[in-house]
Amino acid sequence: MQQAQEIQNKKEELSLSSFLDKLKFPLKVVEVIVLIFMIIIFIFPFIWMISTSLKTTQEAIQIPPSIIPSKIVIENYIQAWSSGPFLRYLGNSLFITLSVLVIQFIVMVPAAYAFSKIRFKGSNILFGIILIGLMVPSQITFLPIYMMMSKAELINTYVPLILPFMTSSFGIFLLRQNFMQISDEIIEAAKLDNSSDLKIMFKVMLPMAKPAVITFVLFSFIYHWNNYFWPLVMSNSDLVRTLPIGVAMLKESEGVTNWNVVMAGNVMLTAPILLLYTILNNKVKNAFAYSGIK
Repeated sequence: MQQAQEIQNKKEELSLSSFLDKLKFPLKVVEVIVLIFMIIIFIFPFIWMISTSLKTTQEAIQIPPSIIPSKIVIENYIQAWSSGPFLRYLGNSLFITLSVLVIQFIVMVPAAYAFSKIRFKGSNILFGIILIGLMVPSQITFLPIYMMMSKAELINTYVPLILPFMTSSFGIFLLRQNFMQISDEIIEAAKLDNSSDLKIMFKVMLPMAKPAVITFVLFSFIYHWNNYFWPLVMSNSDLVRTLPIGVAMLKESEGVTNWNVVMAGNVMLTAPILLLYTILNNKVKNAFAYSGIK
């Protein structure tokens, strides 16, 4: 009786296995279709932006719209660039973004090292406070910062565009996760060679956390490069305005929205980000794979 039951169970398992094998191909087809659909959703806005940037003004607003322009108009890029001090905007964006990145690393590398490799009282509480910073958007803090900068007469300078972003909760968290995976024996060996903590941080730990560093550089660069709200609030002239503000100012020209020129400006704004992400794509994947973030 028991043998008959075991035979029956094996038959049921085989039939279930056979049924699942038959489902593999249809499920694979559905998976590919879903992936293609998602790719189209994410890529189509970029295709539309580039297509519109190469159209005439009439074709850019015609209904029904077309994806492939009937006539390629390169002059849209020339008009967008020459419509304002775009070289100044570009220089401001580069200076502010790179300055923020440098200062962030000077602050967050020692913080991540301390939270990962140094045991001290209250470290968990302090790290919890830093994580709370991930939940607070910068728009909430802009009013007190604006009032403080205004009283110090620093509005329309680079200071309020750089100083409030001198640290990053996400960067400290990401580097800490990577530093924790580095063996303590490596640090002990470095200390036996009379290496200081500063040298260990920047000469030993940081190179070993290269994927995480590259990931943070990419994320921070994208955020500060595209930041529109903060420079708009903290500046009132072209002296310190950034590229996103310059592109937004393209929207109105003689009372008419020239979408082809606006999209040409957007292409110039997003091109460095797309190029940077294409180069660093694999490093970003490795950072999340090895840091335990899912």
